[in-house]
Amino acid sequence: MSEQSTFHKLRDDIENGIVTGEFEPGDRLDETQLATRFGVSRTPIREALMQLSAIGLVEIRPRRGAIVVDPGPHYVFEMFDVMAELEGMAGAHAARRHSADDAHVLRAAHARCRDAALSDDTDSYYYENEVFHHAIYDASHSGFLREQCVALHRRLRPYRRLQLRVRNRMKVSLEEHGKIVDAILEGNDELARTLLRGHIAVQGDRFSDLVANIERLKSRTATDPASTGRTQGG
Repeated sequence: MSEQSTFHKLRDDIENGIVTGEFEPGDRLDETQLATRFGVSRTPIREALMQLSAIGLVEIRPRRGAIVVDPGPHYVFEMFDVMAELEGMAGAHAARRHSADDAHVLRAAHARCRDAALSDDTDSYYYENEVFHHAIYDASHSGFLREQCVALHRRLRPYRRLQLRVRNRMKVSLEEHGKIVDAILEGNDELARTLLRGHIAVQGDRFSDLVANIERLKSRTATDPASTGRTQGG
């Protein structure tokens, strides 16, 4: 495993612990204890906590360090709602503005998503999915829009990763990707906008499924002794 992959796994493990309730709102995430737990130095722990601070899952406080923050389901829903609109706009722009190079990159990203889906590895699929969406942002040829999409995509990372663990979601996501690619490459901006908004939005059953999955994982964490060992501070 590469150093970058190891760091991603470390950050994702801490991230999952926050989202699933292993680390509760108000808990202090002690760098030394986390380094011991994960068998690494404090440097990657500190970097992971800084990244989690950037997406709003922890707050770095003077003399207290990293404190867990829970944005709550309503705020998460609002972020998905805005993300859906931004993605729709990026897709519409991409349909009108993409170049031959953009088309090649988009097809290649979709192919890698397909390979990851076949391996049934949701985390691997998530990272290929991230590349796929970034290809759409690039094809929009709007620097400011790309910047906003990337920032919000980053903030929603833990929830989108968990969303992919909902039954059949990865398969459905891949099917939606295929339709999105076709719409963009055919230059159908309104269809690309509609498909991407629907792809990201978590209204109705999809949001209920996401919340249920988070609650299920929280329940498992609470009843599994191997999951204890939260790092709390005074």
